Amino acid sequence: MVKKRKLGRGVAIVGAGMSKFGMFKDKDSKDLFTEAFNEMTASVNKGIDPNDIDALYLGNFSNDFFMHQSHWGPIIADIIGTVPKPATRTEGACASSALAFREGIFAIASGFYDIVLVGGLEEMSKRTTEEVAEGLALATVPYEGRAGFTFPGVFGAIATAYFEKYGANREHLMNVTIKSHNNAPLNPKAQFKLTIRDMMNVKVESAKKKGLPVTEWIDEKDFLRDPRANPVVAWPMHLYDCCPISDGASCMLLVAEEIAKNFTDAPIYVAGIGQGSGRGLHACKDFTYFEATRYAAQEAYGMSNLKPEDIQFAEVHDCFSIAELLHIEDLGFFEPGEGYKAVADGLTRLNGTKPINTSGGLKCKGHPVGATGISQLYEVWTQLRGKAGKRQVPIDDLRVGGAHNLGGTGGTCTFTILERR
Repeated sequence: MVKKRKLGRGVAIVGAGMSKFGMFKDKDSKDLFTEAFNEMTASVNKGIDPNDIDALYLGNFSNDFFMHQSHWGPIIADIIGTVPKPATRTEGACASSALAFREGIFAIASGFYDIVLVGGLEEMSKRTTEEVAEGLALATVPYEGRAGFTFPGVFGAIATAYFEKYGANREHLMNVTIKSHNNAPLNPKAQFKLTIRDMMNVKVESAKKKGLPVTEWIDEKDFLRDPRANPVVAWPMHLYDCCPISDGASCMLLVAEEIAKNFTDAPIYVAGIGQGSGRGLHACKDFTYFEATRYAAQEAYGMSNLKPEDIQFAEVHDCFSIAELLHIEDLGFFEPGEGYKAVADGLTRLNGTKPINTSGGLKCKGHPVGATGISQLYEVWTQLRGKAGKRQVPIDDLRVGGAHNLGGTGGTCTFTILERR
């Protein structure tokens, strides 16, 4: 039984920003965070002076490896003008900035600080694909790493176990992929802004221009079944089941609840937070759920006095298509083994009863690992403020959303519930 917890005082988000996600030859981590920070300051409609920020908490997984540069907290503090205020880096693999968000909440809830900037960044594109895979594998547990178990292999094994236990198959993973690619073109910050049908058309036109044989696919699934268009990465994970290599940054301004209206007329409040830790895969009894996610969810639901059915939409950590299915079950949105059926029935689409990954998710929005946690919260914040444009969740009274972030092979998982009051 997870102990029910509460914060010493309430915390609100009064501004947020996010860079475009992608692979940028002409931008570095400082450029990307500046882009996110400038958007954040512009979003605080009553204004914010950087000198009033008490502290910075910055998530970054491994720019040490990707860019041969560490100590990013003070580097970013210097760029945005908060020196000599304290700057602390948090690391939890792909959940690094979710941990920065959590630490910022604790700093304010304790009464020690009143105004805190939390953010995340990662710059991955300057390395080869092989080097990126090596860097990301640093987040596996030592046993997995020594066995050569990189992340496509990890989630391939998870998918195989899920298929065996519940009767799902690759066709069900395709439903997740198609849905994510339908959402992403509606997000101007997303890395991939093409639907799967768009991808099909691009390949057809390219073949025609080159005078090559043209493949006429019947529909999106026919395209995704074609190993020439969608090759195997680690069975049953194919290319379009995997998130991309990405650069990007994100940030949020957190303040004590009682002063939130001094910054904006539309604060979004933190209703519940949770974090769990998980075992290495070699020690897991069952590959079809994440123990850490279930723990984090219970903690967040207990703090918020809300239930899974109260969460109107959510961003979940879909680093691979199979991951989305496990997360929507672990968070209690659907019963174990029912997630793939819910996706097939359209329940997780933008106009479904439980929209999931309206941003396009990690799969299409992009996954600069250190920035991902807060980028997910950025989407929830944007939706709750009714500012998501063409991808706005079509619910008249949208008040509660969630964000789930996973680090490593499930070693660090967080779940955060935000609400509009």
